[in-house]
Amino acid sequence: MRGDTTFPFILSLFVIFITQTIATNYPINVWPKPTTFNWPNPKSIFLSPNFTISHPTHRYLTPTVYRYRRLILSEHYRHIITPSINLTSSTPLQHLIISVSDVTSPLSHGVNESYSLSTPNGSSAAYITAGTVWGAMRGLETFSQLVYGNPTRVAAGVYISDLPIFTHRGVMLDTSRNFYGVDDLLRLIKAMSMNKLNVFHWHITDSHSFPLVVPSEPELAGKGAYGNEMMYSPADVEKIVEFGMEHGVRVLPEIDMPAHTGSWAEAYPEIITCANMFWWPAGNSPALAAEPGTGQLNPLIPKTYEVVKNVIHDTIAMFPDSLFHGGADEINSACWNTDPSIQTFVASNGTQSQLLEMFINNTLPEILSLNRTVVYWEDVILSANVKVDPSLLSPQHVIMQTWNNGPSNTKQLVTSGYRVIVSSADYYYLDCGHGSFVGNDSRYDQPPGTDQGNGGSWCGPFKTWETIYNYDITYGLTDKEAQLVIGGEVALWSEQADSTVMDSRIWPRASAMAETLWSGNCDETGMKRYAEATDRLTEWRYRMVARGIGAEPIQPLWCVKNSGMCNTVHPFTS
Repeated sequence: MRGDTTFPFILSLFVIFITQTIATNYPINVWPKPTTFNWPNPKSIFLSPNFTISHPTHRYLTPTVYRYRRLILSEHYRHIITPSINLTSSTPLQHLIISVSDVTSPLSHGVNESYSLSTPNGSSAAYITAGTVWGAMRGLETFSQLVYGNPTRVAAGVYISDLPIFTHRGVMLDTSRNFYGVDDLLRLIKAMSMNKLNVFHWHITDSHSFPLVVPSEPELAGKGAYGNEMMYSPADVEKIVEFGMEHGVRVLPEIDMPAHTGSWAEAYPEIITCANMFWWPAGNSPALAAEPGTGQLNPLIPKTYEVVKNVIHDTIAMFPDSLFHGGADEINSACWNTDPSIQTFVASNGTQSQLLEMFINNTLPEILSLNRTVVYWEDVILSANVKVDPSLLSPQHVIMQTWNNGPSNTKQLVTSGYRVIVSSADYYYLDCGHGSFVGNDSRYDQPPGTDQGNGGSWCGPFKTWETIYNYDITYGLTDKEAQLVIGGEVALWSEQADSTVMDSRIWPRASAMAETLWSGNCDETGMKRYAEATDRLTEWRYRMVARGIGAEPIQPLWCVKNSGMCNTVHPFTS
């Protein structure tokens, strides 16, 4: 099969076709929309029951190929509206031939994920050509979406050339406030791979629980987790990381500190300030945390750094990714002010910003010494109250993740030379719009007819898929500044989420971001493609559900069966 003499001819035809950008909605579509999708004469061909996939042998590509072959032969997906496509008289498609020019490139930030795919009419073989095995994985997902029906058939005469706009396309999940089982995290990674998302940002610890078993500090989880059955062992982490590799998804660990560390106090109360205190004291006293669950590491105590460095070393040993997320968000002044040693420090003309600088100066070099680039939340330099001098955080070694003030904060960070991951709460926070989780909330004690505002949700309203799809993460930036935006992440904070609702909270809204970061949200004329994206996303949601992902519906089924009738403008008027 590797010696098929038709392959050079197919490639020459392919080069002709990929120079065209087609916005047409075809009888079968792919999510996220490829950079170039050309199907000049839509037809389909039966897939041979003896269909094979030839590929370079590779530790992670090989199991991926086996997985996709099983899916392709067994899925038998039925579109909501049966595609009106003529079946070719050619013999069934026998082979998919994968060629990879570089099988050694590791899965790391910026790795080449481009691929080309062709299913030539009249050929017994289809072809995927990729620069790396990770690009080949993206091509396999695309091929799987071109397959449908029972008996199985595949779109014939398709030519695709594809690569992402942004290199970092992720989902952040908080597993501290509520616990998610290993199987839940594997299912999340599986769905991410379907949507060509490539970074699982795992917010592992917070004030509420410490579920990660750190071998050198076992009591952090032993006392700080919700229970023995709500921990992630090193073996669990290895399973999750390996599963991610087999799906082309990196796992980026976050140990949030020095704030959001109340759970550490169960093992080490001496290094935590304001631990287990009521979060909002009576009277005019300021809140001790952004929400219930108090506690911050004390930068003045040497024991703090002994524990923190052990956590850093063991976490990095478990997670091979080149990035390590150190948190550094929402430092609460009132919490630190409860500690006598900090009161003395401040009384001697010290500042809380100096405390944070002390913490960063003692921990950042440790992370860098382990050959990691550090990600911090934007607060570390943009907070109005407690922040460090940017000169302490070299853009060469530090990436910033933004979550406040939309494009404004992104602009500030890239202007300072930082690479940026965008997670704007105004667009990308998936937990927003579900009200408040605190009890005895006076915002709800209002007479009928009172404006309910955001319904108690600090970041309401709910972020619809359209809101997410509309967001341009480089809005207002110059071309040079935009190059520093490496991508974005939707975020699910888990105050009101757990495994029972995880799928529906994330999908298909994360799919909307996936497409905008992969190929954009506009057609070749610059117009937003909402109408056709709605139809495609609805169909894609049904396919995800068929694959075991509990994605929520975005329309009544009637809308799909009556294409265009649910749009705000009649499809046949200008």
